Amino acid sequence: MSAPNTIRAADALARRLYAAGCRHAFGMPGGEVLTVVDALEAAGIEFILCKHENAAGFMAEAAWHQTGAPGILVATIGPGVLNGINSIANAQQDRVPLIVLSGCVDAAEAETYTHQVLDQQAVLRPITKASFRFSAGAAHVVADKAVGIALEGRPGPVHIDVPISTADALIDAQAPAPRAAAARTALAGQSLDTARDWLSDAQKPVIILGVDAMNEGAAPAVSQFAKTFNIPVITTYKAKGMIDENAPLALGGAGLSPLADKHLVPFVQKSDLIICVGYDPIEMRPGWRDIWDPRVTRVIDITAEPNHHYMHQASLNVIADCAASLAAIADGVTPRATWADDEIAQTKAALAADFPRDEPWGPAAIIDTCRSHLPLDTIATADSGAHRILLSQMWTCTQPRGLLQSSALCTMGCALPLAIGTALCAPDRTVVSFSGDAGFLMIAGELSTAKELGIKPIFIVFVDASLALIELKQRQRQMRNAAVDFGAHDFAAMGQAFGGAGHTATNRPELEAALKIAQSADTFSVIACVIERGAYDGRI
Repeated sequence: MSAPNTIRAADALARRLYAAGCRHAFGMPGGEVLTVVDALEAAGIEFILCKHENAAGFMAEAAWHQTGAPGILVATIGPGVLNGINSIANAQQDRVPLIVLSGCVDAAEAETYTHQVLDQQAVLRPITKASFRFSAGAAHVVADKAVGIALEGRPGPVHIDVPISTADALIDAQAPAPRAAAARTALAGQSLDTARDWLSDAQKPVIILGVDAMNEGAAPAVSQFAKTFNIPVITTYKAKGMIDENAPLALGGAGLSPLADKHLVPFVQKSDLIICVGYDPIEMRPGWRDIWDPRVTRVIDITAEPNHHYMHQASLNVIADCAASLAAIADGVTPRATWADDEIAQTKAALAADFPRDEPWGPAAIIDTCRSHLPLDTIATADSGAHRILLSQMWTCTQPRGLLQSSALCTMGCALPLAIGTALCAPDRTVVSFSGDAGFLMIAGELSTAKELGIKPIFIVFVDASLALIELKQRQRQMRNAAVDFGAHDFAAMGQAFGGAGHTATNRPELEAALKIAQSADTFSVIACVIERGAYDGRI
């Protein structure tokens, strides 16, 4: 029994995470993390048993998207931690605040005991914002540091290695005074005057909007700024929905589709003022590298961190809050007529024409049918592959985080766990997951987690028995077909085997019927949509 004014060190960590808004933790326990799991549960943070730590990391990311609190991944020593590497690296590249709690043996024991022992901090330091070895004397401080580092600036993962004995060590229950969060700042001084002058002069301004702005909650400010000054908005895939994509000024997402880039890159190059608002080019492919010359075109870059990527340069670099900076720039500037030649509407129409929705059957028909027959506020998740590129162009988002995906690291197998975490934390929303058949096979065991949680996401599987995007690239390079095709599988039966509903669709009416049943089902649904190989040719 602990004294009335003492708690376990693990309790200090759990209580700080609860205070940060965390209500779920995801992972798979081992003996080395039992105290951590117990402390989380005691603090009011439900531990969700997953079937693989990599999936757990993506479920934790989904929890962050819905709650704004850091995601929590719990992994035991050795193979448990290493299983989670992909989702941790994804959190670093996709700017996700993820607290990674790993078990480890005590330092003294590690001197004479080697089973499963490795330097977990050395493994994780390169792909996290910070890595701590938990100590009883600094338990409260480390917990507070981890939350602050994960959330502030550009969000990302923070690792805490928790020795077995440290988790159980008794410490003072009273935490030190918390550190006050850093105040947000706006563009000021001569730079602000310059930005206002440029905005006043601009005849063809454009906004490129990215994940920093989404993480800062800048959507209302961006939307108002764009409407006031009649500025079209291009987003990265992570920032989709920050401006309603049905709006006349919204030109949709960019970064992966050469077909979309054919219109969007020249449009940007016509601009006389490019305002990058929280634009992080880690999501973009080489076609967006140095597409403007900041010595010729005025470019304002408002970001959370200095530009060390060199994917582009700016005429004016600003490290500040996106919303506050836009408000400061707008103050006192009189709106003027922009884009007088109707080029915004023409570009929007050209994009729609290149991504038609009227095919009888195929990947575009599947996306169009789902978008038409699911609620407008449906949250979609997308796995990596050809279908993700097409989906990111065709899936219309009316609000931020309406489409979740691994956009920077581009991890296969992420859509299903993202959907599970979303459905758990947003039980009143319709959630649909889009996977290729190969990505679905990677992660199908987590269907059991969906069943155990009693949640009802809809899992759409594009079935062509091929790694479609890789096979397409292989053909484009005139290489022989190798290692991209696999056997046909009954995905509907897989859904049923794990306790859900299963459907197979080979045309629009069958998919419409399956979607109708899925929306009223009392369990999750897997809908296998069978398409022809080569169905993405010319589509992305």
